[in-house]
Amino acid sequence: MVILSGGPNSVHEAGSPTVPAGFFDYCTAHSVPILGICYGMQLLVQCLGGAVAPAEKREYGRMPISTTAGALFADSASQLVWMSHGDEATQLPDGFLCVAKSEQGAVVAVECASRRCYGLQYHPEVTHTAAGLETLRRFLFDVAGVSADWSMASVLEEQLAAIAAAVGPSGHAIAALSGGVDSAVAATLVHKVMGDRLHCVFVDNGLLRLDERVRVEAIFQEHLHLPVSIVDASERTLAQLRGVSDPEAKRKVIGAEFIAVFRDFAAGLAAQLGGAPAFLVQGTLYPDVIESCPPPGGGAKHSHTIKSHHNVGGLPKDLGFTLVEPLRTLFKDEVRSLGALLGVPAPFLERHPFPGPGLAVRVLGDVTADGALETLRQVDEVFINAIRAAGLYHKIWQAFAVFLPIRSVGVQGDCRTHAHVVALRAVTSSDGMTADWYHFDHAFLAAVSNDICNQVKGVNRVGAPPPAGLRALPRSDSTLAVYDISSKPPATIEESSPSLPRALLQF
Repeated sequence: MVILSGGPNSVHEAGSPTVPAGFFDYCTAHSVPILGICYGMQLLVQCLGGAVAPAEKREYGRMPISTTAGALFADSASQLVWMSHGDEATQLPDGFLCVAKSEQGAVVAVECASRRCYGLQYHPEVTHTAAGLETLRRFLFDVAGVSADWSMASVLEEQLAAIAAAVGPSGHAIAALSGGVDSAVAATLVHKVMGDRLHCVFVDNGLLRLDERVRVEAIFQEHLHLPVSIVDASERTLAQLRGVSDPEAKRKVIGAEFIAVFRDFAAGLAAQLGGAPAFLVQGTLYPDVIESCPPPGGGAKHSHTIKSHHNVGGLPKDLGFTLVEPLRTLFKDEVRSLGALLGVPAPFLERHPFPGPGLAVRVLGDVTADGALETLRQVDEVFINAIRAAGLYHKIWQAFAVFLPIRSVGVQGDCRTHAHVVALRAVTSSDGMTADWYHFDHAFLAAVSNDICNQVKGVNRVGAPPPAGLRALPRSDSTLAVYDISSKPPATIEESSPSLPRALLQF
């Protein structure tokens, strides 16, 4: 069985990923089933004699399709799927049938039983494709005939063995703990192998949420039982970020400062241990790798940089440590399952993700200007507490506030105010690769509006989302907190651009 994956390329671009010469003839001769997903379907269609062209209307996010009964679909019906493409198949190869079309008429699923070739223009693997797992099940088990013998327990055993082989019987390692699920699970996993040869460090870089350092320290001590050293690097990090607005530049600055702190920490340990730790443990996940850089080797450009994760794109070439990244091939939902096997407490595993660069990616522009971090901390605290009080925390994948570089006029306490604008963001997802905005009840938004206006100095109006559009931003006579209702794709989960559109939606 072969799966041709999706990707950001176009089959018409020079140097785009392709298959070896004779690949399809070999698969046909040996009856090897093939499934092409997104770009993979376009490649399959083009290589076998069909045609692919730029779509008149690109399709991103949740879209309805109509299916026809066949190998991939049990019946003819309508279902919602998750799209992310700009090209589409305009002519199918000989022997291929179209078994699903989008509402706009695009071919979104094809089959050729004689060649055992199948294609899906949408992404069946994401939770926002309603029947995606059933479609994959039909291909894997009914068409390809594979066995379901993979388990998270086997991943645990494999990683324990891999860690032991990598660090050896006497090596020491530093584990970079962020307070999030990923780094905590990675450290817990490595600790099972290394014991007191693992030295955990939590860096307060000045970009944490309200009281995050105190809360995280309590979690480490009371629940995870990991030996942790706390390093306050807030002044040095914020000094390096002063005047930096570009989001990619901020990520790289933060990554470099993290490494500098780890090097200093390792140098301090060297006197005690007789030598500095050679290994650095990070909670890097597969989405971090996918969205940060192309696969290593050969200069290939199989993926565009969606973001430079500080664990990946922000690392210097002369790192000075050998990386240990036991979660590098896993998604967030898989990490949580692995953490449960390791005995990490459920309340900790259920925490919303928090980005490694911290609040730096939630402040659009200079994080050191205009009291942005303190305002953001206060608004975020009110927002998250409201979500918890409403019993919505576990229904939402990630929720947070964003500081926008905008001021607007308002009236509070019979006084004229000139305050900042913040945005609210809440999404549903399972692995962070795709996400949809959470549909809050208007009564909840009204309550959050009241709480933010009453409790956070500098914010004086909160608006409900408009009926359509990606964002709402303020009129010239008001200060607003706005709710971001864009999905991923076309947006990312985190706000990251310091640039704002000239044409602003108003309400």
